[in-house]
Amino acid sequence: MRYRHLLLVASLMVSPLAIAQPQVSVGISLPGISIGINQPAYPQLVVVPGTPVYYAPGANSNYFFYDGMYWVFYGDDWYASSWYNGPWHPVARAAVPVYLWRVPVRYWRAPPPYFHGWHGGEPPHWDEHWGHDWHEQHAGWNQWDHRSAPPPAPLPHYQRQYSGQKYPQEPQQQHVVRDQNYHYEPHEDVVRQHWQAQREEAQHPHGPPQEHGEHGKGEHHEQDRF
Repeated sequence: MRYRHLLLVASLMVSPLAIAQPQVSVGISLPGISIGINQPAYPQLVVVPGTPVYYAPGANSNYFFYDGMYWVFYGDDWYASSWYNGPWHPVARAAVPVYLWRVPVRYWRAPPPYFHGWHGGEPPHWDEHWGHDWHEQHAGWNQWDHRSAPPPAPLPHYQRQYSGQKYPQEPQQQHVVRDQNYHYEPHEDVVRQHWQAQREEAQHPHGPPQEHGEHGKGEHHEQDRF
């Protein structure tokens, strides 16, 4: 699957610095690699003023909630999940919702070293960090009418009752519980794509179901005639 391929590519791109930081523990586990955060209980989430993004003031990581999903910035990469403690899925830089790039510096609880000297009330200088190509792909990312920002998504408070051993570890179980308790659907297209991809992974962890039987074979023969 395309999403599984992106997961593999992202795992190979993890920097040694990201792996070496001991204060951050399991979020997404791959052979020999642990990436993400360890959030033992449902976090306190507060809206970043003037945006539809929440942040976790008590976290020791760059931890956000936007449009019905959780987002973590770690090791210069983004990860997303529908549950507060993962599993976390890598997000391509070009597929990160623009409102996450706009979160002011002061709401990053574990700012990277290159944030030093940047004004706390302004978004990070991503164009300086990522360079010309990023700036071209995200033209106008920091030019927006704050009055036009969408309202923050409702928080999935039902997840408060799931902590410790009660936390659902299997993605399929997570999606069943979520569908029963949280009926919000992402509004932004890019977020909806992340959500649908994770849902598909949960429903078909070994790939999409294959058609079997004589009926399916017959259909293929009919198509081959034309």
